[in-house]
Amino acid sequence: MEQEEAERNMQILLDFLHCLRKQKVDELKEIQTDLHYIKEDINAVERHRIDLYRARDRYSVKLRMLGDDSSTRKSWLSSIDKNSSGIITSSLNARGGSSAGSLQNKKGDGKAQANSHGHQRKDSLTGSDSQCLNQSGLSVVRKKRVHAQFNDLQECYLQKRRQMANQPHTKQESDKNIIHREGYNAGLADFQSVLTTFTRYSRLRVIAELRHGDIFHSANIVSSIEFDRDDQLFATAGVSRRIKVFDFASVVNEPADVHCPVVEMPTRSKLSCLSWNKFSKNRIASSDYEGIVTVWDVTTQQSVMEYEEHEKRAWSVDFSRTEPSMLVSGSDDCKVKVWCTRQEASVLNIDMKANICCVKYNPGSSNYIAVGSADHHIHYYDLRNISQPLHVFTGHKKAVSYVKFLTNDELASASTDSTLRLWDVKENLPVRTFRGHMNEKNFVGLTVNSEYIACGSESNEVYVYHKEISKPVTWHRFSSPDMDDTDEDAGSYFISAVCWKSDSPTMLTANSQGTIKVLVLAA
Repeated sequence: MEQEEAERNMQILLDFLHCLRKQKVDELKEIQTDLHYIKEDINAVERHRIDLYRARDRYSVKLRMLGDDSSTRKSWLSSIDKNSSGIITSSLNARGGSSAGSLQNKKGDGKAQANSHGHQRKDSLTGSDSQCLNQSGLSVVRKKRVHAQFNDLQECYLQKRRQMANQPHTKQESDKNIIHREGYNAGLADFQSVLTTFTRYSRLRVIAELRHGDIFHSANIVSSIEFDRDDQLFATAGVSRRIKVFDFASVVNEPADVHCPVVEMPTRSKLSCLSWNKFSKNRIASSDYEGIVTVWDVTTQQSVMEYEEHEKRAWSVDFSRTEPSMLVSGSDDCKVKVWCTRQEASVLNIDMKANICCVKYNPGSSNYIAVGSADHHIHYYDLRNISQPLHVFTGHKKAVSYVKFLTNDELASASTDSTLRLWDVKENLPVRTFRGHMNEKNFVGLTVNSEYIACGSESNEVYVYHKEISKPVTWHRFSSPDMDDTDEDAGSYFISAVCWKSDSPTMLTANSQGTIKVLVLAA
């Protein structure tokens, strides 16, 4: 018996060791493969860097040649001037019309001009040196950002490199920072683009600020802030029962603490969400606390359509980007409704089991919508068959408060579990989870562009994430000149709405105090 027990124990130990060896061999193979990729890419980058140096040297030689040609020409012209001057002087002296004093003055002027050129040359060198120092300092700062997020960047590089290991880079990217040469792998080119955009910015700078209302009045929460089709106007809405439309250029270029809206439309109830029509510049939709979805004409300042089918508060409304007459809404009555501005009743109705917090059309097709729910899930529907969702994305631990599309295939979501998540709706896969901001009970806003995701925080801060990195790139705290941060009320303020200006580094932000700031990403 003891013999059999000993043999069994030995077999168990042997199985474990074999399993461990296999695991370590696989890990070693992966590391060796990664090292091979890294070696390949180092060689490729070094080659391209040498090409850049050579191109710069050729350019410098051309400049020197042009400079030499210019000097030769000036020397030739100077010798002609001297000869001419000698002839003229002899002629004038013969007539008794010139004096040595005048010639001395001319020489003095020449010295003064030479000294002047010398000072200019010195100043230009100083400016160049200063620029080099600034570039050097910027390079150091960008390297520090890389080291601060090294683990995430490493993961990003290896993921892209493994995915596109055998794909040479052939497609033309719009990013001018990438050098396209033979042997430059597609994964490396993609990662370089990420690295460039990620290290480009380190802070958010305020370029304008305005008040939405009385700062001591509780009804100042801005629930929604949105740019129009052309990014010329932006609209705000919230618990003040008013839609206010501002001229963006005026807000940024005309310094004033209180900017007057160009349009102001009173509403019957508190507002939760706004959505501009991307085709008709003067049309905007709103959803409110009574469940009413309204389409407004900004030019006439009148409502065009009112839909009153929702039985409870409607949290979200969105116009389709591809079908200008279609819009979708979601409500606490657990219903998603699709509307057409040419009809008075809803054209589609989806009954769900939990409250609806947010709805969003896929920007590439009016057939697909994403629905964020209090059941912690995102339901992705094809409206041509609503019997069941195409896919249910799970992972959030609390209600999903916002959903926004970065591209036709990339969807970002926000939740009161203090995370943002990125999803691939084409492959139905989770991509990344973002952490850093604080969000446990309020709607704090979510906005996306092709590279960056921004959201608010219950710490009264705006956070910006790069879509490839799970930690924030930067953040900005709203501070109030009217209230000391040590006041009891100061800690209760939170960011309530955010919106990027198309694909630019500029963003509209608003908080629960009614303060609106225009922020821009800066180095």
